Amino acid sequence: MLSFLNVNTVMIDIAGYPLSYIEFVGTVFYFLSVFLISKKNILTWPIGIISVVLYGILFYQIQLYSDMMEQVYYLVISIVGWLMWKKKQDEESYIPTSWSSFKAIIVFTIITAIFTTVLTYCVSNFHVWLPKVFPEPASFPFLDALTTIMSFVAMYLTTIRKNEGWIYWIVVDVIATGLYWVKDVRFIAIQYIILLCMAVYGLINWMRKNHPTTAST
Repeated sequence: MLSFLNVNTVMIDIAGYPLSYIEFVGTVFYFLSVFLISKKNILTWPIGIISVVLYGILFYQIQLYSDMMEQVYYLVISIVGWLMWKKKQDEESYIPTSWSSFKAIIVFTIITAIFTTVLTYCVSNFHVWLPKVFPEPASFPFLDALTTIMSFVAMYLTTIRKNEGWIYWIVVDVIATGLYWVKDVRFIAIQYIILLCMAVYGLINWMRKNHPTTAST
C-alpha cells in the first residue's frame, strides 16, 4: 500500500516518462470530479475528495508545498460543498448558478493579490523554518502560490455556484500546465490542458439560463 503512494513507484513508462500509480489514480479521479461539477452533479464532491488526498501526498514528495496545503483546503471545502449542494438540491430540485456583483469581483481580486504575496514569502522560507519537514527549497514559489490562492478562490466560487469560478480555473490551468511540465510531472501537465478545455465548457454550461431540471444525485 505504501509503495502505491510513492511517486517513484512506476505504473508504466510512457515514451520515456515514468507514470506513477499515485499520479495516475489521482488524475483519473480529478478529471471525473471536474467533469461532474461542470454538469452540476453532486457526486463531484466525494469523487474529488479521493483525488485531493492522493494529490496531497504526491505534491509533498515533489516539494510543491503550497499545492500540498491547497489539498487540505480542498478537503474541507469539498465536504462543505457536498452538504451545501445537497441542501440546495433538496430545496429547489435543481442547482442554480449566477454571476457575482462587481464589488464582489474586486474584493476577490484584492484577496488574491494579498494572499499570493504572503504565501509566496512563506513558501520561500519553509525549508529554512522547518528543515526537517521541508528538506528542499520550494520550486517556483510565486507561481505555486498564485495558482494555490486562485484555486482557493475558484473552489469557493464554484462551491457557492458563481460563474466566475470557471474564469479563475481557466487562468490556473494555463499557469499550472507550464509549471507541472517543468517539474517533470507531465501526465499532470497534460491533464491541465484537458482541464483547461473542461473549464471553458464548464463556464459556457453554467452561463446558460438556469431553469429547473432533474437534479443529479
